[in-house]
Amino acid sequence: MRKRDIVWLSLGLSSLAGVINPAFSQTSYELLAQSSDAIFEAQTPRHPPTTGTEQKKTEHDRSDIFAASNASPSSSAFQNQPDEGKVKGFDFYRDPLNAKEPMQTFEETMKADEKQRPAVMKTQRDLLLKRYNLTPRLDPKATMTRGKPLAVGPTARLQDGISWQKLAELSPKEIRNKDLFPYPALPHPKQVTGGQVFPPVQTKMFPRLERFDVEFDLPEAFLPEFPPAIFLQNRPELGDVSRGEVVSINNFYRLFKDILTPVQLNGLQMLLTPLPQEEFNPTDDRKSAQPSLGVTCLDCHVNGHTTGQFHLNPDTRPEERRFRLDTVSLRGLYAQQIHGSKRSLRSVEDFTEFEFRTAYFNGDPIHAMKKGFPVLDRIHVSHMAQFQNMLDFPPAPKLDSQGRLDRSKATKEELRGEAIFFGKGQCSSCHQPPAFLDNQMHDLKLERFLNEPGDGPMKTFTLRGIKDSPPYLHDGRLLTLEDTVEFFNLILQLKLTEEEKSDLVAYMRQL
Repeated sequence: MRKRDIVWLSLGLSSLAGVINPAFSQTSYELLAQSSDAIFEAQTPRHPPTTGTEQKKTEHDRSDIFAASNASPSSSAFQNQPDEGKVKGFDFYRDPLNAKEPMQTFEETMKADEKQRPAVMKTQRDLLLKRYNLTPRLDPKATMTRGKPLAVGPTARLQDGISWQKLAELSPKEIRNKDLFPYPALPHPKQVTGGQVFPPVQTKMFPRLERFDVEFDLPEAFLPEFPPAIFLQNRPELGDVSRGEVVSINNFYRLFKDILTPVQLNGLQMLLTPLPQEEFNPTDDRKSAQPSLGVTCLDCHVNGHTTGQFHLNPDTRPEERRFRLDTVSLRGLYAQQIHGSKRSLRSVEDFTEFEFRTAYFNGDPIHAMKKGFPVLDRIHVSHMAQFQNMLDFPPAPKLDSQGRLDRSKATKEELRGEAIFFGKGQCSSCHQPPAFLDNQMHDLKLERFLNEPGDGPMKTFTLRGIKDSPPYLHDGRLLTLEDTVEFFNLILQLKLTEEEKSDLVAYMRQL
């Protein structure tokens, strides 16, 4: 068994590397890897020589011989019944996820998925390279909160002979008929299976989150920093309380025992507790090589933020109509009145409960029961919501109490960008300060530009701290803020100049 495949069944080890600082050197990572190897070794079961008679197999140890597939029938009368009393079709209690034939074993499914994975990821890689320039261009000065450089766009590739200005002069119908729109929907690499996919920066730290059937597809330069900062609205004077660590079940108490109330601390504990999930669980119906306790809420919403993990939206059927959905930040959740891109849930408590029931199991409680999901009582759900409501936006030192730029601190470029945001750019019609959202759902009607269906009404997401949250739009198709500006310049037909686009990006970096 490969060391990275060993199951971390101890909650204390579920976040083994959670204290890694992103500024560590390569040598530090190597030392950590050596330490991890030692802990892996300590967790590996030993198989001493079977010297005692009682340790050896006896005539009673026949479960491998008389397994379910070879079991003798309990009655000879079954031979006259349909299918001789045997399950010959799919047994959804037993067959693995995406089994292609009845009674297929987990090992057969995994072997087929592993064999298919290189081709799956090559197809996705070819698609991304056709659509984007994936060679990162990093801003020499602008960074995210903890120091990761911002990637500069636009990254979308335009057809030969077309510039952004020329494209913006065309009508939606012309763009659709000529297939010129540079931002079609970004698909999941494996749509039929779907499910949560984590970036390498996270799976290297937490091997239990690695899948054998599919990989993450976007370069790390276009993702949020890892680990993200944590800001609490009840203790703003503390700044980033993450201390450069990934909060996990084995360090949360040390980090927060003197900062959070007992209710909030219990809510955080629940958010850090692994729960069985569609692709990560202890049954054969999984996509991890070894059985797993599942994933935690804060595996996806790392430190109450995100690292760009994606899955499929749980609210649409059939499968081919579901769309890719990026994990969103939980920062500033207290300022939001609706939750979920499609569901329009009206409380954090409902969001917490329904996220577990839908995103974790694709809204299928029967399969969830097989995986052993627990019932979250409303008391613990309310405690989880209490902690989530403490998560704040990152500081924006150039904004005043009303969410407008302080003219004594802002540059001329940023002030021009603010004027565009509240004027020609039409941004503030949906993104209203101070939280820069309107708690509404809007339909961008992208079908005007594309030969594919639109997404319908989607929740307005906050722009506070937006530079920390790439990629953008619900499916991550906009890799940078520059791509986002180009996207809305087209769909809103704003006719922004190059200078106005640049000013708008400069302003959004200050939010």
